[in-house]
Amino acid sequence: MSRIMGLDLGDKTIGVALSDPLFITAQAYITIKRQKASLDIEKLLEIIEEKEVDLIVIGLPKNMNDTLGPQAMKVISFVSLLKSTTDIEIKYQDERMTSLQSNKVLMDMSVRRENRKKYIDQIAATFILQTYLDRRSNG
Repeated sequence: MSRIMGLDLGDKTIGVALSDPLFITAQAYITIKRQKASLDIEKLLEIIEEKEVDLIVIGLPKNMNDTLGPQAMKVISFVSLLKSTTDIEIKYQDERMTSLQSNKVLMDMSVRRENRKKYIDQIAATFILQTYLDRRSNG
């Protein structure tokens, strides 16, 4: 059974979420502490193989005026490297507001401020993937 992987790429971590095999829901999976791009990609490729991922959805951090800033360029650059190591299709998903949504979820769950960093990227990846899954199922 294949799955879709959602990624929230940050400077220090990569949040990873996975779909269920029916592509209905996204679940937080892991936060990868970034090292260097080649090692980050190696870790992602391990997950892709282990979880039978056949599509990657990565958050693209657009500015509020719909332009691409420095953070978006980092994502695009990382995707270029990732594409050179795998044939799996990679799609971009607008990720504006996912960090705010993620923080609100953690606050609503009464997660202490100092512990939120452990989970925020996984939850952001879950929002990115769930947005894609919802849009996909609604045509």
